[in-house]
Amino acid sequence: MLRNHIKITIRTFWKNKLFSGLNVVGLGVGMAAVWLMVLYVADELSFDRFHTKADRIVRVVQYAQWPGGNLKLAPTSAPFAPALKNDYPDVEKAVRFNTEGGGQITFNDKKMDVGNIFFTDPTVFDVFTFPFLYGDPATALSKPQTIVLTKTVAENLFGDASKAVGKVVEFSNHFPNTVTGVIEDVPANSHLQFRALRSYPDNYTNGWQSFELYTYLLLTEGSDYKTLEAKLPGFFQKYLKKEMGDIDYRLELQPITSIHLHSQLDYEISPNGNARTVAIFSVVAALILLIACINYVNLYTARSLKRTREVGVRKAIGSYRQQLIGQFLTESMLMTLLAGLVSAGLVVMTLPYFNQMADKSLSLGSLLNTLLIVAIFSLFIGALSGLYPALMMSGFRPVAALRGQLGNQSGSILFKQSLVVFQFVATVALIACSTVVYRQMKFVMHTDLGFNKEQVLTFHISNEGVRQRVEALKEALLRSPLVEGASAASNPIGNNNIGGNGMFFEQNGALSSSTQMVQKFSVDADYLKTMEIKLLTGRNFSDSFKSDALAAVLINETLVKQLGWKEPIGKRVRYYIDNEKHTAEARVVGVVKDFHTYSLQHKIEPLVLQMPAAQDKDNMYVRIQPAKITEALAYIQSVYHTFDPASTLNFHFLDENFSQQYRAEQKQGEVLLTFTILAVLIACLGLFGLAAFAAEQRTKEIGVRKVLGASVASIVLLLSKDFLKLVLISIVIASPIAWFAMNTWLQSFAYKVEITWWVFAIAGLLAVGIALLTVSFQSVKAALTNPVKSLRSE
Repeated sequence: MLRNHIKITIRTFWKNKLFSGLNVVGLGVGMAAVWLMVLYVADELSFDRFHTKADRIVRVVQYAQWPGGNLKLAPTSAPFAPALKNDYPDVEKAVRFNTEGGGQITFNDKKMDVGNIFFTDPTVFDVFTFPFLYGDPATALSKPQTIVLTKTVAENLFGDASKAVGKVVEFSNHFPNTVTGVIEDVPANSHLQFRALRSYPDNYTNGWQSFELYTYLLLTEGSDYKTLEAKLPGFFQKYLKKEMGDIDYRLELQPITSIHLHSQLDYEISPNGNARTVAIFSVVAALILLIACINYVNLYTARSLKRTREVGVRKAIGSYRQQLIGQFLTESMLMTLLAGLVSAGLVVMTLPYFNQMADKSLSLGSLLNTLLIVAIFSLFIGALSGLYPALMMSGFRPVAALRGQLGNQSGSILFKQSLVVFQFVATVALIACSTVVYRQMKFVMHTDLGFNKEQVLTFHISNEGVRQRVEALKEALLRSPLVEGASAASNPIGNNNIGGNGMFFEQNGALSSSTQMVQKFSVDADYLKTMEIKLLTGRNFSDSFKSDALAAVLINETLVKQLGWKEPIGKRVRYYIDNEKHTAEARVVGVVKDFHTYSLQHKIEPLVLQMPAAQDKDNMYVRIQPAKITEALAYIQSVYHTFDPASTLNFHFLDENFSQQYRAEQKQGEVLLTFTILAVLIACLGLFGLAAFAAEQRTKEIGVRKVLGASVASIVLLLSKDFLKLVLISIVIASPIAWFAMNTWLQSFAYKVEITWWVFAIAGLLAVGIALLTVSFQSVKAALTNPVKSLRSE
């Protein structure tokens, strides 16, 4: 019986090549899209699950709120880990990471600039699973000035990673570190991305409000992190309240497996994914598969209506309904198997481009497993999609079927129309969403940041001797007309890692008793000029005033507004200068116009600028001529080599720093646009097939109308209007859905575009235009057919 079903299926496919081809291609594209998205989602969900103790590892993060301000921080300070370990028996071990361990590594004559080096505690390998290739994890970081390298770094430095252990490497500040281990490279699906780990100095600590490192806890067997979290309010009362004052504060514990998708705090240790993005992509992929399946149901049902006499003959000679259902399901599943093969080919061809677009390294796995998944998935989709046509066709009564009488088809027609509406609801919504994403990306890339980011580059000064001679370096750089400005600062902006500090501000003639969290970084007197930042009131820093080095600060508009200062110039600010809580006092000498130090996902925060000490002048800002970038870079490199002949500079343009923060959203936009195009393509394939079938069914009617004088335009309108009505209904339904989805997506940006009505108008017009072009092709073809030929068609 199965053999007979297959033979009939092959004949049917060959007889209806156009419809069979449309179905196979549409389903294949839909299945390929779902396949790629399943790979993407599976990778996102796999983050940090490779640690053998992942179910017991949590990260400590903190939230606080007070009148006029708040914080939500991923980092903590050094005393947190030992205090939590000592005070709570639920904590088995604690580990801290400080991300500021990178720099230039020297071994003999070989030099490497290695970023992403973390300082950490000796317990790191008791908590996390980073497999050792060489060395002993129990003692690797037990002594100060030791370092564990990843395999790639070890090979680059020593040629052979096995020769690394015991060697002494030196950082740019002449600080020797002994290599005590080599581990495998950190997997891509880890939110902790480092190239080496260094040990802390003995008894390392800092102030409670120096939030610059990340604290992880390994809980004891059987402990519940929520139970421990409920005990943590006492931690604030004991250690932090006396410093931070009476604020609404809480500690939270994040399971390590939830960080990548569910943590969107300030100063994350690495860029995270987003659960909402994964959900959106999953929904979009499912929509595309649904559109493809709807195409199949519509086309197969429409085409099957021409097989009513075949069904009548089969029933008349004794075929049971179950046999007919088997025949139609066999056809359906064979078609989806073909579509599965098409999808496999498409995935193999497009996976490298998808990896590039999604910034992933996804793979298909073994060939056998891949083919097995294709077969199972294809058969499942085939059975699901073919069930309705099979039940409908097998239910015809023999006599009526032999006469070609289908009875009342209003229910079937309504069902098919509903499916077409669903297709175009999804299509219009995707077009509208892609338009909003494009507008938002254009907005964040071109909006005014409060300074001129064009042609400003930064580079890190690793050599401490050069930091002592920064003024001479600036003077040397400015001798060339290629350089328009130069300044030194403690941080490059745009990387979302300036950091925060608690400071005391004058209120009503007296300094406040509790601190307020502000962004703080150090800039020299040339910073405002180089960055073209506007000074609103007061004066800039000046090298002529020696007291400016410690006793003067600049603040931004936001801080003035939060403090309610009407006359900010001369107001006092007190801040900590060391871990022993010694303080210094400064006065406000100027107010600068608000400018963005972070990307537009973040609001402009209260900001305090101070002049840097010599050791803090480790980042140079240089504004260069736009027409001569290559010459300017070569010139800067040559000038710097006169100060540090052994160095190699890594330049970073400020506009690239900021755009890097939108990388995830840009990737989302690219993927969404690609899937929108796929959805439009598949919907058009289905509409094309339905239009062709409608024109074929009305061949004689068209011939009669032409004989009676109907114009080509009137016949095109006749065949197109029903489809256009369905598209218009789709626009009405899709618009509020798209508005809700995009309004939710835009909440991740502090500064965003407005969702205007014309976005949906454009999406609707595009959908109408696409539908009209698709339908009109078949309509015009039918309208131009010779009426004599049309009248003889039956």
